[in-house]
Amino acid sequence: MTTEDVMVTSSEADILRQQLLQAQRLSSVGALASSVAHEFNNILTTLINYAKLGLRTTSSDTERVQALEKILKGSQRAAVIINSMLGFARNTSTQRVRTDIVALVEEVLLLTDKDLSKHRIQLDKRFHGRPFATIVSAQIEQVLLNLILNARQAMPRGGHLRLEVRENPRAGMVEIKVADSGCGIAPDRLRLIFEPFYTTKEPDEEGHGGTGLGLSVCRQIIEQHHGRIRVESLVGKGSTFTVKLPIDWKSVG
Repeated sequence: MTTEDVMVTSSEADILRQQLLQAQRLSSVGALASSVAHEFNNILTTLINYAKLGLRTTSSDTERVQALEKILKGSQRAAVIINSMLGFARNTSTQRVRTDIVALVEEVLLLTDKDLSKHRIQLDKRFHGRPFATIVSAQIEQVLLNLILNARQAMPRGGHLRLEVRENPRAGMVEIKVADSGCGIAPDRLRLIFEPFYTTKEPDEEGHGGTGLGLSVCRQIIEQHHGRIRVESLVGKGSTFTVKLPIDWKSVG
């Protein structure tokens, strides 16, 4: 094999890797589609009702102003949701930038808020300070979204989800924990969950199961950031995934 052949193979591998990342990103958006559609239906119902109120000939000027304010507020809420979804789906940047990790987590929660509520998941946020890390934000968003969706799917009858962010200055790391109170993972399966095409998910009520690629992609992304991802789990008690990212990736590159 010539040097040129090796370069082509490497280039093709990079293209396939990016395609896989994008496919996983769109898959995550698809998993949220039902909850987002439900939320849009609620917003549209509100807009229609207040539009009708404003059009009534018996409505006072004050009532019309209030109706318009409600319509504006609902429309702005819809715009925030759709812009967040589109921004996540389209963001394929690979540039590393210094990023507020708490703000990044909040952006992901904006995407998952209605999905968690729909499935009766109680959210516990524990942010210790405002740590920053130099990351590809779109890729870490993808990791967090995948972990949150996995946690929700592990709690089919509802439960508790804890998201924790803290800085470990001594280790030079930012730590993000995603902990659920779900079904947990058996020890013999735990060592396999980051392997490609391995999944513990059973098909849901719509017949959708896991592809076995989500956690494998997460591990690849974290390793590319010179970070670490680990999991602790007890059957019947839940699982905790911990993502560790270097505050300054150049210092460990």
